[in-house]
Amino acid sequence: MPRGDYRHLVTFDAPGARVPDGEGGYTEAWAPLNPPTWYVAIRPATARDLEDVTAGTTTASATHVVTGDYRADVTTKARLVHEGRQFEITGIANVEERDETMILLCEELLAS
Repeated sequence: MPRGDYRHLVTFDAPGARVPDGEGGYTEAWAPLNPPTWYVAIRPATARDLEDVTAGTTTASATHVVTGDYRADVTTKARLVHEGRQFEITGIANVEERDETMILLCEELLAS
């Protein structure tokens, strides 16, 4: 994918410290990765995308496919935020295992 297609500026967050919720439990705070922002391409996922990226494996569903320069610190425990929309990262592919391009399968988290 040409670099010019990486036009969506996103923020990557990872689970941070556990914070007491005041009711005896905890909530997990999010902390930005370093660097926190990254340019990527975001597009709606199709059934064919899921077959291509996950051939031979089982994966969770995805609503979007995100492509960008590779980052070793982006894992399925991280989340992606774009213009206030939050996405859970459900799968990651390191294209040709060259540490140059990553493809993320993401599920948009709908506000409740």
